[in-house]
Amino acid sequence: MAIWQEGAGKVAIGSAALLAFGMVTGGYLLGDGLKRAKAADRSVTVRGLAERDVTADLATWTIAYSATGTDLPTVRAEIENNTAALKGYFAGVGFKPSDLSPIGAGVNQFMNNGVNTITITQRMQLRTTDIARARRAVAGQFDLVRRGVTLQEGSGMVYSFTKLNAVKPAMVAQATMDARKAAEQFAKDSDTAVGGIKSATQGFFSIEARDGDAAGGNYGVADSPYKKVRVVTTVDFYLD
Repeated sequence: MAIWQEGAGKVAIGSAALLAFGMVTGGYLLGDGLKRAKAADRSVTVRGLAERDVTADLATWTIAYSATGTDLPTVRAEIENNTAALKGYFAGVGFKPSDLSPIGAGVNQFMNNGVNTITITQRMQLRTTDIARARRAVAGQFDLVRRGVTLQEGSGMVYSFTKLNAVKPAMVAQATMDARKAAEQFAKDSDTAVGGIKSATQGFFSIEARDGDAAGGNYGVADSPYKKVRVVTTVDFYLD
């Protein structure tokens, strides 16, 4: 009976030792885990900027002109003459007939001091990838006035950059590098080191006039073919 009690005592002592060791080990692992989790939560959020100057690859010029009179056949004949003059102007600049197309027309009749007045409005659009030729056409547009074509408000050249997808990857990489530089400066000031990316958000790409505001589409003011593409990314970096 005594031998059994002695063995049971040894078993109890061994179990207690194992339990104590487990508690110490578990406490260490828990503490180390909390320490690592706390370290993993250390991060800095910064923004990175990327800009690139580009040249437009598409030009569209919507031209609105009208004729007004009291006799429909006469007004219609004037519009047809203006259309012929417009096509002649662009042919003289070097554009093909297919570069110019009608996009709409309208007829408005109203009484003016008891006289029935008729206005016919015609809209034509030039669409081309020949940016240099488009600029020459805009520069000489006063020749249209000499030909009897009066441009309405809203007639202006608009230049567009359509190859954004071709520059996106490089610009995102550039913005991310710019963000890392900002994070590294922060880490240097706080005596830490920059780790990997915790999360990142790509901002919207914007395409604006390179040399300030341009009022494309307004009569008398031409848009610029020189654009600036811009993107801002927000990146959250781990700090080691």
